[in-house]
Amino acid sequence: QVQLVESGGGLVQAGGSLRLSCAASGRTFSSYAMGWFRQPPGKEREFVGAINWSGGLSFYANSVKGRFTISRDNAKNTVYLQMNSLKPEDTAVYYCAAGPAPRRNTYEYDYWGQGTQVTVSS
Repeated sequence: QVQLVESGGGLVQAGGSLRLSCAASGRTFSSYAMGWFRQPPGKEREFVGAINWSGGLSFYANSVKGRFTISRDNAKNTVYLQMNSLKPEDTAVYYCAAGPAPRRNTYEYDYWGQGTQVTVSS
């Protein structure tokens, strides 16, 4: 069992940066791949990026590639999403998720956080 809690969301102007954190409970955090997803207002949840258990592999949605970076610190049971050059279309509730392997689909993750709101003003 893994419990996930996101933090770091907020209101930022276009072009700005935010770093989201996802803190995990449980001693098995390092065995899980982690994903970040987001749900814009009125839309379905979509893939942002994922990272494998060691942090040696990560990949991203085309919409955020080159602007967002995922990292993890297994000693702190935490995964991060660094978001740079933010755009109004990045406005969404951001969720972290844990699963057996880094994947792009929501159904491939077993545990989810409650989400944190990110709002980018123009």
